[in-house]
Amino acid sequence: MREALYRPLSDGDLALELLEERHREGLRAACLADAAIWDIYASSFNAAHFDAAFAGLVGHDSRMPYAIVAAGRIVGMTAWLRPDWTAQTVEIGNSYIAPDVRGTGLNGRVKRLMLGHAFAAGIRRIEFRIDERNARSQAAVIKLGATKEGVLRAERITWTGYVRDTGLFSILADEWQG
Repeated sequence: MREALYRPLSDGDLALELLEERHREGLRAACLADAAIWDIYASSFNAAHFDAAFAGLVGHDSRMPYAIVAAGRIVGMTAWLRPDWTAQTVEIGNSYIAPDVRGTGLNGRVKRLMLGHAFAAGIRRIEFRIDERNARSQAAVIKLGATKEGVLRAERITWTGYVRDTGLFSILADEWQG
């Protein structure tokens, strides 16, 4: 099932490429465009932490990361996380989009591409786990049709030491409008 889910995806000038070493410098440039945002992320891709975070992302068995490429330029990343093949569930997370392409509809295109592909591949439930402080990301997944199921209190400790409450959102295959 991993092979059916984790493969390159594209839609016009948008491509989700399997994240590899060749994406490192382009992703670094995209991530450095908003150094302040990393304070509300579970892990940091800022200048001081980028190389270790990149290595951890591409070398982790429960993560299937993508480079987001728009019009030939790396503008961010996203990933399939915590797949549970027997339950037919997966999380979309570790998403970041450079500030110059936020608000352009790109994030919605990325997420709709991933959602449609996952449901076609046999996934029945897709989750999003979002820091309760991140109102922009919460609004984005609600706009896609996700339901907020609740808050996981003190669910994780972020790279800054902050004990994070995490909003849990989901979309089920039979709810997906495409």
